[in-house]
Amino acid sequence: MKWLGAIAFALCASAAGAQEIVIEELDGLEDGITLRQTPIFEEIVEEVRAVPGTGAILRGLDKMSGQVEDFELQNGYSIGFGNLRVDLAECRHPDDNPTGEAYAFLTIFDGPAVGDPAFQGWMIASSPALSAMDHARYDVWVLRCTTDAAEGTE
Repeated sequence: MKWLGAIAFALCASAAGAQEIVIEELDGLEDGITLRQTPIFEEIVEEVRAVPGTGAILRGLDKMSGQVEDFELQNGYSIGFGNLRVDLAECRHPDDNPTGEAYAFLTIFDGPAVGDPAFQGWMIASSPALSAMDHARYDVWVLRCTTDAAEGTE
């Protein structure tokens, strides 16, 4: 029965490491069981070059009134939404697809810009819940970056 504990440990380890467990029985003997771990996929790394846009299109939601507002903000500027002050440091997008993804560094203050911000960090347009502002009344998220008119601004 010692091998049963080894199998349980190997199965737990494989779930964490995304590996496949192969159990082989040799001659039906208790000592003839071998465990072999093999990777089921190779690590895939895709590098995408992100370039700065001129600003961002953001969406704000007032959870109390249900009001939804889209606003455009240039890099380095601020805008008010309800009691919030939203500062956009920079919006970046993939070089080959300016409307496909957006990464915006935002600082959001609740009320006057004194003290700690309600949110500070990168928001990602395709995964707004990954780095979201936690506020009782308001939600703010990134829709896309804006670009120069020569590049085809949305």
